[in-house]
Amino acid sequence: MREKLHTIFDAIIDSTRAREPWQPISRPAVIAWVVFYLVFAAYAFSKHGEFLFIDTANLVVHEGGHALFGWFGPTIGLWGGTILQWLVPFLLAAYFFHRRQPAAFVFCLFFFFENWLYTAAYMADAIAMDLPLVTLGDPEFARHDWNAIFSSLGVLDYTPWIAGTVRLFGWTGMLASIGWLGSRLREPAFESNRDIL
Repeated sequence: MREKLHTIFDAIIDSTRAREPWQPISRPAVIAWVVFYLVFAAYAFSKHGEFLFIDTANLVVHEGGHALFGWFGPTIGLWGGTILQWLVPFLLAAYFFHRRQPAAFVFCLFFFFENWLYTAAYMADAIAMDLPLVTLGDPEFARHDWNAIFSSLGVLDYTPWIAGTVRLFGWTGMLASIGWLGSRLREPAFESNRDIL
């Protein structure tokens, strides 16, 4: 049984190309990307959970998720905004992981976790419902996603704890992404080709 599990695990690892080396990236490119992410993280931290400029793109994907998943029923349609908002950068990160392209992989992974900050801010508003709501349909029927979700799950009272946990995971993932890319500086061989930027 153990051998079968190892065989299955090895096949999965081989299919992701996780054992293959990453494509080379120049030292200046790594440094430039790390500086970009650190500046963005400082900007996000300075906003204290407020709307970031990148959140406009997140909002478009979020609303598209309601429309897409709404075809499968009202419950999944309600969750669909956050599902698609997290799924798009995650799948892009998985694609670039498979292609072994470190700069693109980290870009998508970083913004996957940045989406968690956006979601945490929306979650944190579930009780007060002060944020303006955006909808694809009639504004009269707009509802606060996380108020509806947390109310249906009976966890509305735990909103601050849930939002704080999601925010913590978002920050942890963003910083880990930066750290992983920065660790590429320790790789012995760097490609000096400027086309790799």
